[in-house]
Amino acid sequence: MALEGLKIVTAQEMVRIEKMAYADGVSEQTFMENAGDAVAMAAEQFIHEHGLPKVVTLLVGKGNNGGDAFAAGAKLIEAGYQVAAVHIYPLDQCSSLCKKMHEKFRTLGGSVRKTCEFGSKGIILDGLVGTGFHGKADDLLALAIESAHRSKLPILAIDIPSGVNGTTGEVESVAIHATETIFLGLPKSGFFLKNGWDHVGKLRYASFGLGEKYIAQGKAFAFLLNEEAMLLPPIKRTRHKYQAGYVIAIAGSPGMPGAALLASYAVLRAGAGIVRLFHPSGMEAELSGAPFEVIREGWDGKNLSPIKEEAKRAKAMLIGPGIGRTIKTEKMFKAVLSAVKLPMVIDADALYLLSKNPSWKLPPNSVLTPHRGEMELLLSSSKKGKGKSEIEMCQGYAEEKKTTLVLKGAPTILFHPGTSPLVIGRGDPGMATAGSGDVLTGIIAAMIAQGLDSRQAAALGVYIHGLAGEHAASVLTSYGMTASDLIDFLPNVFKSLIINK
Repeated sequence: MALEGLKIVTAQEMVRIEKMAYADGVSEQTFMENAGDAVAMAAEQFIHEHGLPKVVTLLVGKGNNGGDAFAAGAKLIEAGYQVAAVHIYPLDQCSSLCKKMHEKFRTLGGSVRKTCEFGSKGIILDGLVGTGFHGKADDLLALAIESAHRSKLPILAIDIPSGVNGTTGEVESVAIHATETIFLGLPKSGFFLKNGWDHVGKLRYASFGLGEKYIAQGKAFAFLLNEEAMLLPPIKRTRHKYQAGYVIAIAGSPGMPGAALLASYAVLRAGAGIVRLFHPSGMEAELSGAPFEVIREGWDGKNLSPIKEEAKRAKAMLIGPGIGRTIKTEKMFKAVLSAVKLPMVIDADALYLLSKNPSWKLPPNSVLTPHRGEMELLLSSSKKGKGKSEIEMCQGYAEEKKTTLVLKGAPTILFHPGTSPLVIGRGDPGMATAGSGDVLTGIIAAMIAQGLDSRQAAALGVYIHGLAGEHAASVLTSYGMTASDLIDFLPNVFKSLIINK
């Protein structure tokens, strides 16, 4: 099953796709009415899910996004909802379709006012400006956005939160913080870049009738992860621990045992049968509190015989968490890369060392897991992509190094040679805590050891890691969770995936 889900496009590309449909005779008004129906249905679902009063306030601008809001409002009135509109611009400044939908809304009994006043019940539907907006939200637009926030009501944005650039995700002044964004047809690149992810809230799909033949011709910026393809590695009843997956971990340094233990124990909790942690000799006391199941072996970092011997049985290696950035460590990493051809999950200090030595070759099927600061270091040493966007440069790096690249963040973006980027929006803000990345490293290594290729392992690993964060936050809150909690909640994630599949 393909890992690619819905296509993500820029705002400009969405306009181009729609123009193709218009050129073939599709009515723009039909699209708007369809959008209104779909948005109204999404609003009804949200209100039902949250047990809210059937009260909706439209926040309406002067363009076609405002027309979508009026169209949705008309449909909600027909469904028995109490609907009022805050229309901040004079009608003579509005697009022709916005005027037409305004008339329909009024004819059905919808009330319209200019003042930014909101009650205390129901929801707000944001239709101020659409995906084509760029620049600063100021004057009336800024006032309307700030007033909506002060109401404390849930806000559902139509297609995109007003004030967010649909292509770049930039917010130059203020923008709607949506509880949900009801995106029309395809998600826009601005949802996932710059400030966009802070504003879109939960994404909810709505179709406005754009034909598949037009969508297929659209140029993808990236793809959303197809969550239906997130299948766990199969388990044989007769397997033994080495068949379940053996991971070698090279991690830790004096004073830094935590990263090594988090990554190693995550390997086991993520389904692998055995992990052997090679650590600098002399750390035995620091690692004495390790889980019993983690095999620990002191190593001088020079004699490669123990590593080579275990590599004969192992299926994957993780390297980097807590190893430090000394000259000795650099020599060790170089030697391991030369001597071992296991797929490697490379993180933390190993990424720094790799950025200093861009000529080093990586074993096939390896995965790099940088956060944005580490990615900047890697890109500064790259030969390609100068002057391009971050996404283009990351893709170029993956192509150049022939490796899978996980750009950690909110959202996380996955790059792999010869494929489009995958956007994975799972997770919780509480995961921004020390050690979270070490846990991810262990999970991905476990997935490779269980037989998945690097792209599948990285996608499933990031997905599982994000779900563990969501589960942990639901119990411990985003304020109270730690990296260890992510490991503790992995069984909950697996249970949910087994049941749902």
